[in-house]
Amino acid sequence: MSAPPTSRGEPITDRRQLVTYLESGCKPSADWRIGTEHEKFAYRVSDLRTLPYEGPDGIGELLTRLKRFDWTPVEENGRIIALTQGMANITLEPGGQVELSGAPLETLHQTCAEVHRHLHQVKEIGNELGIAMMGLGFQPKWTRDEIPWMPKGRYRIMRDYMPKRGTLGLDMMTRTCTVQVNLDFGSEADMVKKFRVSLALQPIATALFANSPFTEGKPNGFQSFRSHIWTDTDPDRTGDLPFVFEDGFGFERYVDYMLDVPMYFVYRDGTYIDASGQSFRDFLDGKLPARPGERPLITDWADHLTTAFPEVRLKKYLEMRGADGGSWRRLCALPALWTGLLYDGGALDAAWDLVKDWTTEERASLRNGVPRHGLRAPFRDRTVREVALEVLSIARAGLKRRARNDNWGDDESHFLDTLTVIAESGQTQADEMLAKFNGPWQGSVDPVFKEYAY
Repeated sequence: MSAPPTSRGEPITDRRQLVTYLESGCKPSADWRIGTEHEKFAYRVSDLRTLPYEGPDGIGELLTRLKRFDWTPVEENGRIIALTQGMANITLEPGGQVELSGAPLETLHQTCAEVHRHLHQVKEIGNELGIAMMGLGFQPKWTRDEIPWMPKGRYRIMRDYMPKRGTLGLDMMTRTCTVQVNLDFGSEADMVKKFRVSLALQPIATALFANSPFTEGKPNGFQSFRSHIWTDTDPDRTGDLPFVFEDGFGFERYVDYMLDVPMYFVYRDGTYIDASGQSFRDFLDGKLPARPGERPLITDWADHLTTAFPEVRLKKYLEMRGADGGSWRRLCALPALWTGLLYDGGALDAAWDLVKDWTTEERASLRNGVPRHGLRAPFRDRTVREVALEVLSIARAGLKRRARNDNWGDDESHFLDTLTVIAESGQTQADEMLAKFNGPWQGSVDPVFKEYAY
């Protein structure tokens, strides 16, 4: 989740301005960047409890101490709720999940260095406070009622609205973590091709990163329960967007989709104003009940784009949203997967050749089957594991052709090694943890908090 918006920007007087906003993301390939975001569960080492905001070992104190690393605080109602450093942010998810929204960087080497630097910083503070962090897709032990909520205004609005639209929305907010990568496009046609490839292949990433097989201390029957949660969160703003594959799809069609996504809020003068369920189309006409007679600013449109949660999300770039939060190496592997597929022309063509004849029903079957079955989910005459091996081969070739070498002469393809091991073995981290649960852990999930801590 991004840092709080600012109530500034160009007033919107014409729908075309919304399209132009998305179009402005087009840039030449030399300017394409990689932005990695990853969320982490923070908890006390002593009792494994998730952290409240307040207190000597709470989230507020964690953020305060992180300022020593030249992070600038962002406050809401006198509390630090985010930190900024250049184009990077540290922000809070509703249940106290700590997120790094990394800067847009040129290479995966830089991205992985950023991940290392951030995790070293939070580990240093964590050691002082007696807290630790881990990257899993779903909180393995605590109930929804046992998760403290963070003091951010937008979360109060979402908390009240979510149960009206699905049964698992509050779990999504408080008990899930993800890693995602944000990537650029060169033109509308390039955006469309990348959008279609990444939507079709998002279940492959879900399978490779699946590590959320526990709920409240017991196996839940899923490889990625986090991914399943999105199927019952809010049908107005989630899903795999079949219209993206229809003829004529482009920026205008995505604007139409977003205009039909109900609003959550309007941000003015440091306050989130409840507009949940209201229409951005009415806002354009000056008829929004929450702000009668007022027309939106371009920043309101930018905020509204963040309130849709499809498997791939379009803003001024594309966000890959299908993966469970991961261990240290996997935080570098997710951007490597998508950079290899989408930032090399030959790889993008090969990936499109792989998925272009997949039907709407087949894509839906993948989306529905992978959360429960992971790499073992069937697809056509093979399994997702076999598809994953082909996808990883395409991505590796793309990274090798990018030829972005580090100081030791290594290209970026080695960041995929951890995923190749998973695909070749057919054993996800979810499988690994379930085997331990049924073996040396003796039916307890508590060892997760030590063995999978950063």
